[in-house]
Amino acid sequence: MNILFFLKPKSELAYIHDYHTLRQALEIMEYHKYSSVPILNKEGKYVGSITEGDLLWSLKRWNLLNLKDAEDISVMKVDRRLDYQCVAAEAAMEDLIGRAMEQNFVPVVDDHGYFIGIITRRDIIEYCYKKMKGCE
Repeated sequence: MNILFFLKPKSELAYIHDYHTLRQALEIMEYHKYSSVPILNKEGKYVGSITEGDLLWSLKRWNLLNLKDAEDISVMKVDRRLDYQCVAAEAAMEDLIGRAMEQNFVPVVDDHGYFIGIITRRDIIEYCYKKMKGCE
């Protein structure tokens, strides 16, 4: 099955850029109510992902109790526990299952490494469930 049937396109997602500040990352994630978001560079290539936990541990480590102080810290200085591994648009759905055990979503990139969207863990589990039940 072509994974692009399950793709949530970049235009419908929240993400942050590698030049954003810690405060901007916090505000983007709060506004969209996401627990994890992709990080893209200026060219639109996927460079990693960041979670609420990553942000919270950084706030604690730097002893930041005032968001004003978070305006001067690059999001790329935040220690990330795990960068979500991406797949190429040509990947098979079966290739995503192992990743879904560790990640909330799987980032998808095109032939040139540009971020095009994500496939959520929910969609991967739903695919597996239907396959198991013989619905596919």
